[in-house]
Amino acid sequence: MPPADPLIAIVDDDPAVRRSLAMLLDTRGWAAREFERAADLLAAPDIGVFACLLLDVRIPGMSGLELFDELRRRVRDTARYLPPVLFLTGHGDIPMVVQALKQGAADFLEKPADPRSLLDAIGRAIAADRDARAAFASKAALLRDIAALTPREREVLTELVGGYLSKQIADHLQISTKTVEAHRLRICHKFNVRTGMELAAKLRDVPASAWQQPQ
Repeated sequence: MPPADPLIAIVDDDPAVRRSLAMLLDTRGWAAREFERAADLLAAPDIGVFACLLLDVRIPGMSGLELFDELRRRVRDTARYLPPVLFLTGHGDIPMVVQALKQGAADFLEKPADPRSLLDAIGRAIAADRDARAAFASKAALLRDIAALTPREREVLTELVGGYLSKQIADHLQISTKTVEAHRLRICHKFNVRTGMELAAKLRDVPASAWQQPQ
């Protein structure tokens, strides 16, 4: 969980720029943590403490765009949360940053950024972070519930989400309808739903591989 007051990560190799940005953020009551290189941010124990990440595109060594790619890879591999990412960019970098937006970056501003526009963009990122963090926590809890299912419950769940009736499921799995109903009731209870349709809706954004039994 992030600190009670928003904390912003600033990654820029120019100490004067970092200091100026930190002072600007302080006018809104937002704290900042400064990083000179991409590697410094990657070495941080948990980027989840930040409400957003403010990255300069042209950082010596690993660029801001390469840093974004690496952050995305790491959270994907570890199922961790990635805060919103904003880029500060020169005019010539805009096509590259537009590509980053398609990959999930929150916004970008051209240098030198207008202070009001920058603060407004960060404010939107902080608001988006609150919503995204709540959705991430909800999905994580759902994945924990799925992980607790028995192998047979996973099989029945796959059938239920597929829209099959209890008798059809019984035929597919070669078990009795009464057994299917017992599993269905336990599954619905675990996920706090009453019907297969509610269950399918709850699992809509969860990949089927999360609950399906490996072949």
